[in-house]
Amino acid sequence: MLKKLSELESYLKEHRVRCRLVIPAAKDENVLSAAFTAQRIGIVDTTLIGSERYIRELAEEKKYDLSEINIINEENTSEAAIQSVRMVREGRADIIMNGEESYYNANMILRQIDDRRRGIRKASIMSHMAIFEVERYHKLIAVTDTVLNVAPDLSTKAGIAHNAVFFMRRLGIEIPKVAVLAAIEVVNEAMPATMHAGLLSKMAQRGQIKNCVIDGPLAFDNAISRESAVHKGIINEVAGNPDILLAPDIETANILYQSFVFFANARVASVTLGASAPIVFTSKLDTDETRVASILLAAAAYVPISYR
Repeated sequence: MLKKLSELESYLKEHRVRCRLVIPAAKDENVLSAAFTAQRIGIVDTTLIGSERYIRELAEEKKYDLSEINIINEENTSEAAIQSVRMVREGRADIIMNGEESYYNANMILRQIDDRRRGIRKASIMSHMAIFEVERYHKLIAVTDTVLNVAPDLSTKAGIAHNAVFFMRRLGIEIPKVAVLAAIEVVNEAMPATMHAGLLSKMAQRGQIKNCVIDGPLAFDNAISRESAVHKGIINEVAGNPDILLAPDIETANILYQSFVFFANARVASVTLGASAPIVFTSKLDTDETRVASILLAAAAYVPISYR
């Protein structure tokens, strides 16, 4: 089981994972730098879809080696997104990464993924998951959904949990522990997040959400602190030891994300799940380390698992 994000490279090489990465609208210098780094360490083979002239000029300026990079000349952003999704659908690519760190570019890719006729959406719900290496926590911890689902209802949260559990099992955690967050740790009819959390716990117990242990509602303190949980009389295998924090809404998840990064100086990598290939969306605030780690994290979707 991984303890640090820095272990991703050796973990992937141990499992002989090598993936085909496609980057539509490839124009952002930071994204291209991360892709070249991932290519150089031997985890991905990269296809860039964008202005070939611009890509070659940038590569010459930055001394990037293009000898093993496939370039498809396509300057139209929408057509580039369509081609990237087609490559996944036809089995010619394994990971999609946004080539321009903007809402417009990410939304263009998502629209093509979700297209009913030619898209590659696989699960009932698509969701975003960020995995953090926090110095004061004893293992990697995931937070979901930080980007896509604004105010998820019960069935959407079940889908988000399913996606997260599926992925964490690829990181060597056979039975991930999921803490469903709320403001308080007791079910309160006036607080829908607590009702959802209690129902998700029961759904996992009955096998409706498989291969995991879910407990909730849990407040943040007794979710991540065994001492706090025991003080509140909560004694189970999730409280104080979760692998996944399932947030009640996008605001909570996003605030947790920013707090971990800017207050706790956490390392982070993230991936979008629910399509037939993992998607990497990065932002201009991400570090180079985060961009490369996110590519490697997406590649972990192809780690074979020996347990059922």
